[in-house]
Amino acid sequence: MSSTIRDTATTVAVGSSRVPLRFPTAGSTFIVGIAGYLGVNLSPYMIIAVQAGLGADVLTASWLVTGALLLTALTGLAVAPLCAGRSRRTVARAGLALAVVGFGLAALVPALLLPGLLVGGVGAGGAVAASGAAIAAFRNPDRVAGFYGLANRGIITVVLAVVPLIGLAPIDVFGSMAVFSLVALALVTWLPGAPAAPVHAAATAGAAVPLEVPATGTLRSAAKPSRTVTIAGLTLLVVFALWAASEDSLWAMVGVMGADQAGLTPEGLGVALSGATAGGLIASVGLMIVGDRLGRGIPLVVLLVLGGILKIVQGYVTDPTLFVVVFIVWNTTYALVFAFFVSTSAALDADGRWSGPLLATYLVGSALTPVIGANLASGLGYQGFTMTLAIASFVLAVPAGIIGLLSRRLERQAAEVSA
Repeated sequence: MSSTIRDTATTVAVGSSRVPLRFPTAGSTFIVGIAGYLGVNLSPYMIIAVQAGLGADVLTASWLVTGALLLTALTGLAVAPLCAGRSRRTVARAGLALAVVGFGLAALVPALLLPGLLVGGVGAGGAVAASGAAIAAFRNPDRVAGFYGLANRGIITVVLAVVPLIGLAPIDVFGSMAVFSLVALALVTWLPGAPAAPVHAAATAGAAVPLEVPATGTLRSAAKPSRTVTIAGLTLLVVFALWAASEDSLWAMVGVMGADQAGLTPEGLGVALSGATAGGLIASVGLMIVGDRLGRGIPLVVLLVLGGILKIVQGYVTDPTLFVVVFIVWNTTYALVFAFFVSTSAALDADGRWSGPLLATYLVGSALTPVIGANLASGLGYQGFTMTLAIASFVLAVPAGIIGLLSRRLERQAAEVSA
């Protein structure tokens, strides 16, 4: 009798652990995440604002902005475990409040620009971790990742276009960031919380999961994530950081590389960057439509190998038009791989144990890529540079594909348990 009750309770808890995609919860998750990543997307404007506010040279301003981004990454990694439990909304509120205060001070008080920038960077880390963990709360992680990519690129495209029209002084750039963080702070109430039971608890244990029934009657799983899932999650974070460093090194060098190798003009670079954004939007829409029909393991392998091939081609193209076309196709592939990494991390654990730190891990991998890219390109030449990045993609395709297959298998097992 007790065994039957335990099995039934487990099934109910597991089956109800993920929530459907609805506008309030999805909007909150996406806006909070975009607020956390705003510094990454506005970093060129932030450098100009720091120069104007502090009278610093480009190199000094670049390192200060890089320092703020690293603080965002490290903070996100530090608070990610809290976001896999009851403290998710608390972390989001605290982080966004710090972002509002920090960026607000950087905008309004010239003497506090630097400390305000760093405090804002720390606060953004809380938003990144909370939103990343919240992504795992939804059903069909692949489709959710597509929606997230679409919202992220769409809103950021508007923000990137509007901010220069306002101005690039500290009050304009950091003021815009503070206002956006304030809007996100108001939406935290609708951020989905961590479920009462991990979605894969029963699937990974291979048997009924003991449940603790406290006085309130709330069902909570006593099981811990299996060693296989833990190893897969940690490996995924490392693979994602290395992949981010590889991809963003090419992104950072595309302007210099295009000008030297293919005679790309500033206007041509603008076409390449805007076309790359459009390609990312198309990729996000495609993933929203396809969802999880293709799985994750095979798409990750195919896309990473394709991305590596495109990097090699990029290193040999000398025609400016073809250079732009290859770059746009490569960035479209990049957007799809990013989305599949997010959906894989979300599928591994419904609490957001791995999707929470994933977005922060990306910042760790990408923060120093301008320096990494410049050193590799100067030491190996452009062809050696792109070949090195391609080899990284080929090597990382193996563990990424294996973890993608594992996440899909766990998801199917959980669905069977729920049924």
